[in-house]
Amino acid sequence: MNDILNNAKLWLSDTFDTETQTEIQQLIDTQSEDLADRFYKNLEFGTGGMRGIVGAGTNRINKYTLGKATQGLSNYLNKSYPNKEVKVAIGYDCRHDSKWLAQVVANVLSANNIKVFLFEDLRPTPELSFAVNYLNCDAGIVLTASHNPPEYNGYKVYWTDGGQIVPPQDKEIIEEVNSLEYSQINFDANESLISTIGSEIDEAFWKASLQNGTFNIKGREDLKIVFTSLHGTSIKLIPEVLKRAGYTQIHIVEEQATPDGDFPTVKSPNPEEPEALQMAIDLANKIDSDIVLGTDPDSDRIGIAVRDIDGNMKLLNGNQTMSMMTNFLINDWKKQDKLNGNQFIGSTIVSTHLVNEIADSYGVETKVGLTGFKWIAKMIKDHPELDFIGGGEESFGYMVGDFVRDKDAVTSALLACEIAADAKSKNSSFYNELLNLYTRHHFYKEHLISLVKKGMDGAAQIKQMMVDLRNNPLKTIDGEDVEFLYDYQTSTKKNLITGEESTIDVPKSNVLIYHTENGTKIAARPSGTEPKIKFYFSVKSKLTSTEKAKEIEAELDAKIQRIIKELNL
Repeated sequence: MNDILNNAKLWLSDTFDTETQTEIQQLIDTQSEDLADRFYKNLEFGTGGMRGIVGAGTNRINKYTLGKATQGLSNYLNKSYPNKEVKVAIGYDCRHDSKWLAQVVANVLSANNIKVFLFEDLRPTPELSFAVNYLNCDAGIVLTASHNPPEYNGYKVYWTDGGQIVPPQDKEIIEEVNSLEYSQINFDANESLISTIGSEIDEAFWKASLQNGTFNIKGREDLKIVFTSLHGTSIKLIPEVLKRAGYTQIHIVEEQATPDGDFPTVKSPNPEEPEALQMAIDLANKIDSDIVLGTDPDSDRIGIAVRDIDGNMKLLNGNQTMSMMTNFLINDWKKQDKLNGNQFIGSTIVSTHLVNEIADSYGVETKVGLTGFKWIAKMIKDHPELDFIGGGEESFGYMVGDFVRDKDAVTSALLACEIAADAKSKNSSFYNELLNLYTRHHFYKEHLISLVKKGMDGAAQIKQMMVDLRNNPLKTIDGEDVEFLYDYQTSTKKNLITGEESTIDVPKSNVLIYHTENGTKIAARPSGTEPKIKFYFSVKSKLTSTEKAKEIEAELDAKIQRIIKELNL
């Protein structure tokens, strides 16, 4: 506790403004329990950059933690490109402090003689990724906390390809940041180096999205769409791109259309949560729409609900969505006679294996990386000799083509509507086509449990849970022998039956994945951006006909529930 108090007292110096000093002094004077959480560690880059609660302290998002990150990035950029004008694009979302913090970040960059392109107003994260390439920038920054609660904000850094930073740049930038004192941040803006951007980038993004996300289909005017931006940024782009594509029946959930960092109509602005899309589903039932689209605040994740075989609106999970999108895209390449063995699909270690089965059936390779779209972007950069068709992950994200190098709910929304309209024009439906996929391959059922463990005690609990799973590996899962244990922290794949070990060729990460002989999979992974540990479950079965879908799904659901009970989760 003495270290925490000493760290806090450093924030009472003249380096910090009066408002910050007052906030910290009050916490010290009242012996607030909040003081420990603010100062027991520094915010770190996770799978999505820095993300945390807004407030004063080393473990908070504020002008000093972001200023220090930006000063370190500035130093790194100026060292990396000593003989050129360095350029950085900055975007931000609807959170209360995003616009102000974006200006702070722009000021620091310009103070370090870096040219800044700052969006005039909130914009979706994928548009920032696009802008980095479009404007030939050396880096990009977006201020967002994605789907986190209202008290959060965050900071993500993108590199020259428009993808989030990966090795070696990430560690080198972090080392540069960690070498700094807060007193070394230069906040004195050079306003001549800060340019405002907006409509020109919008137009270019719409054009690219339409080029990548529309196909030779019929029936767009017959598809009835309900769309909600969940108080976020997608209201800026998605209705317009759908309209330009030829969709005329777009019904917006007006109560959620105004950007608002309080997200007043939902407990969580996360389209992964069924409750978040309830207002949209209610509207869909009222007007008998075919599809519901909902995005998170920075519009990189998309939730999709469609009508099931009984005509009820059903929220698809990210694995189902990415499987449908992957199949549609590869099939379109096949129709155009463009498949020649030089194409690939991107996926992640915790996403459904159905995507791999689909791609394999077309003779297309699936490259699998760690969680986070930065790894899919890295695949594209590392393999310029290959064509990237598309890629996704289970957490409701997909990327169509490589014009954006992050998950893109704008173009994914367009693609989802293309799939739905095409199916409807052929007297089928989005959901029927999903069931057809299951009959051609396997019926996969996935489930996610996220355990929230806040603060220092929570971090210790999460650490111990992973230690226990490593030191005492599961031998059986629901009566099935565990065949393989993948430990991404030690980069080892161990056959628990034979004892044979081999090396995993991906960067190290604190993830454990169990595979049984029958294809059941369990993954355990601490979140890189939230105080959570996540458990991913995947089971599969043969589906001989779509008429048996309900029966097989019930069996798979029961199997998952048995496994959860077995693990005491």
